[in-house]
Amino acid sequence: MCGIAGVIYKDRKPHQVGEALTSMLESLQHRGPDSAGYAIYGGLNFPENFYQLNIEVNRRRGTLDNLKSYLNQISPIFEEELIESVGDSDVYKCKISLDRFSLLKPLISELDELKGIQVINGSHSFEMIKDIGKVKDIAERFNVKNRVGTHGIGHTRFATESGVDRYHAHPYQSYIIPDITVVHNGQITNYWKIRDPLERKGHEFETFNDTECIVHYMADKLDQGYKLEEALDQAVIDLDGPFSILVGTPDGIGIAKDKLGLRPGVMVETDEIFAIASEEMALHNVTDSDRIEQIAPGETRAYTI
Repeated sequence: MCGIAGVIYKDRKPHQVGEALTSMLESLQHRGPDSAGYAIYGGLNFPENFYQLNIEVNRRRGTLDNLKSYLNQISPIFEEELIESVGDSDVYKCKISLDRFSLLKPLISELDELKGIQVINGSHSFEMIKDIGKVKDIAERFNVKNRVGTHGIGHTRFATESGVDRYHAHPYQSYIIPDITVVHNGQITNYWKIRDPLERKGHEFETFNDTECIVHYMADKLDQGYKLEEALDQAVIDLDGPFSILVGTPDGIGIAKDKLGLRPGVMVETDEIFAIASEEMALHNVTDSDRIEQIAPGETRAYTI
């Protein structure tokens, strides 16, 4: 099933996006008990060429020290935090500097070769938080309710394919362009038809999850110069299967719904916010407006700031 949620504040000022998304996702918890995640934009305020890494680190003695030693050869570690999590690994969060964005993905690939290490994500303008378990527990573990920003997307997952672990939780990210994320409810039935040409263009896939395929597809369209709304319109044409796709970028959020309308999606827009969710009750957590609309089959909606 899965539940998706997104909210953007039109005044471009910092808001309690983490708290808003958490309340929305808690209303959608029945749609997915396995894992949950967030992409919260506009709260990091990093200088140019600074990035936050979120890294899964095995608790085995020496693993974290080896990671820090390797990172310090690339960049000084400006800020760091170790977040205790479930299982045999914790999440190490740090801030580093690179000369240019194109160096981020190669660095992540190198770090993934270290024993006991898996990079969850690297980003400049948004913070990725995702883990296994219930929304409430993850929000408390990562102090999500105190995360501020201008907008964000979130997901609660009912796993129908691929592993139930931190890495396979949503959102997914592509490094073809900076800081694009996707959460998704549904299935892409022409997965290989979409993936093959993207791989030939140089997109690197880490999983067989169809949400990763979607984020690469969307990144490719935006890289070609499509606007977010145009890329979503093209996704409805090109992607087969039942889906509601929610995309986050540094400038906004948008949704695309499959042509048959087989996955739910509702939205509300007021003078203050634009919000999207799988079910209406999630929207009531961020607005008292009664102008809630069903997103029609094949319809796309987006708001950029």
